[in-house]
Amino acid sequence: MKQRWTTVVWSVIYLLLLLSLLTPFSIVTAFLLILPVAILFTVLNVKSFILHLAPVWLMVALIHPVYAMLAAYFLVPGLVMGYWYRKRAPAMRVLKYGMAAMLLEMLLLLMIGTAFFQLNLSEYVDEIVQVTTAPLEQMGVNGGLAGQMAWTPEHTDALSERTMRMVPFALIISSFLMTVVTHALARPILNSMGISVPALKKAREWMLPRSLIWYYLIVWIMSVASKDSGSGFVEMIVINAMPLLQICFMIQALGFFFYLTHEKKWHPVVPFLAAIPIVLFPPMIILGILDLAFPLRQSISKKNG
Repeated sequence: MKQRWTTVVWSVIYLLLLLSLLTPFSIVTAFLLILPVAILFTVLNVKSFILHLAPVWLMVALIHPVYAMLAAYFLVPGLVMGYWYRKRAPAMRVLKYGMAAMLLEMLLLLMIGTAFFQLNLSEYVDEIVQVTTAPLEQMGVNGGLAGQMAWTPEHTDALSERTMRMVPFALIISSFLMTVVTHALARPILNSMGISVPALKKAREWMLPRSLIWYYLIVWIMSVASKDSGSGFVEMIVINAMPLLQICFMIQALGFFFYLTHEKKWHPVVPFLAAIPIVLFPPMIILGILDLAFPLRQSISKKNG
């Protein structure tokens, strides 16, 4: 009986989150839309799951059809993550498939929007950039800024072009963040409901594939070669791949600090303090690269042993 009321509460939460998508709160609530679906699909059988979602979908569709479209969009990754939660799959597998489902949906929507609804992503991005940078241009005009300090229409065009080229990076990062947020909240909630969900490895055990070093080297060579080649395709690969690889090395460097803190018995706050320079000072990723390239952790363990 308690679980029945809990699932009803999650159906109500799902309804409220859907209704919030056309409000200013959507910036936050969009990251939570997968959560109710994943929880309900994990806890309920298929028939009960449909019975819980059908009234929600009917209500939002009667209010405005766009709500039903948004509900359908966030449904698939929720089903995927819920399916793997049912299987008691490792956390990394849940994240991997959930992120893949979200990313594929985004790409599919772009394709459908471009093919059938005349969506011009370039014009849309350009409009957003112009609206965002308009105050900067106005400051340059009214404030009497001169030279390189003034923001000009040429700067806006360059930013718009670079933003357009980084759309793949934005899609990957947003997919990653949505699935991570969902898992971070779903695991304790499901555990409280009596369903054991595997956790991610502890931060000190994080170890990314060593092949990332070779990918980084290849992308770096491509970046050097593309400077004079004028190849827009190669440059787009570099612009998207380089920050993704740097984020991976940041994560690896952070994991190394957690490992070092554990081995040296330092205060637990040390890795969190170390995260500040790792994020703000990009050359710090060298720690992550060295941690992957050389057996630093084994040498630290031997010294402590």
